[in-house]
Amino acid sequence: MEAITVLIQQSGLVNIGLDNIFMYLVAATLVYLAIRKEYEPLLLIPIGFGILLANFPMADMSSYGSGIVGMIYSGGIKTELLPPIIFLGVGALTDFRPLLGRPLTFLLGAAAQMGIFIAAMGAAYLFGFSPQEAASIGIIGGADGPTSIFLSAQLAPHLLGPVALAAYSYMALVPIIQPPVMRLLTTKKERHIQMGEPIPVSNRAVIWFPICTAAITILAVPSSAALIGMLMFGNLIRESGVTDRLKKTAGGSLIDIVTIFLGIAVGATMTADRFLATQTLMVFGLGAVAFIFSTAAGILFAKLLNLFLREGKKINPCIGAAGVSAVPMAARVVQKFVSDETDGKVNPLMAAMGPNVAGVIGSAMAAGVFLSLLK
Repeated sequence: MEAITVLIQQSGLVNIGLDNIFMYLVAATLVYLAIRKEYEPLLLIPIGFGILLANFPMADMSSYGSGIVGMIYSGGIKTELLPPIIFLGVGALTDFRPLLGRPLTFLLGAAAQMGIFIAAMGAAYLFGFSPQEAASIGIIGGADGPTSIFLSAQLAPHLLGPVALAAYSYMALVPIIQPPVMRLLTTKKERHIQMGEPIPVSNRAVIWFPICTAAITILAVPSSAALIGMLMFGNLIRESGVTDRLKKTAGGSLIDIVTIFLGIAVGATMTADRFLATQTLMVFGLGAVAFIFSTAAGILFAKLLNLFLREGKKINPCIGAAGVSAVPMAARVVQKFVSDETDGKVNPLMAAMGPNVAGVIGSAMAAGVFLSLLK
């Protein structure tokens, strides 16, 4: 009888609390949105299930425990291993020709990172977050999950769960958040701007691009080397034309495996005692501000450029919204918005892909700047 009593006392059922139940509801909501609404299912399902595992009392399945998930977290996130491998896969899947065909759109991708720094300064100076915490919150504005995880794991690991969840949530909500901003900041005439054909891009150019970009960015901001280096290596594998097997592995099975481990380990950081705090709500609120300001900055900078461009060379400012690095969703949202607003007469998808892929580089550079200044 004593043994049975001890067994019952050590079971999760008698140790479960209302905070655990609330986290189960959070996990269920994420899985529901992933399956029913198809919001980033490859990420929200592992994250949701990771939250569930982490909040089973006595199970030792959080990222801070000694179980299998803790091993994944310690070996894959704390060591900064998994996010750069995701970037390797992203590089193998990314076509930079739309950017090279319209080099000016590189500036839009850079401008769209402004929300990162605005939100970071607001978090530090208005809400009392430490500089490291503020940087981790601000990077949400880049709409880049792996970059958010990479930076937060080094500067503010206690905020890793909320920051990652906010980043992926806003990536999924791009079709809801961005159209009102584009409608507010552009005129009907601007939405009807038809951009010209891009300049031809040679095979030699797409091979030299990842090599030169890696050299320039890493020499300028060495702290960005892990992300930029792996991104450009993956792209070189894609464009070389002689490493098809490596390209398929990096952009297929490898990125899928890493996504599984990354998602479940990030989800398992969200134990009830860490997640149910006022700080979490502030992370989500400031993350939304960062994302909205990043979208607005890309649009407004495109409008600024148009003041100096002659007729026929002007940019449809809506493509500036794609400067956040939610690839390719942001570009598709711009395409749908502009096409709907112009009755299908203007279709800027390929033009929007330029700032969209530039945003991937931009967010990684922003993370590198924060690491250089704050680590």
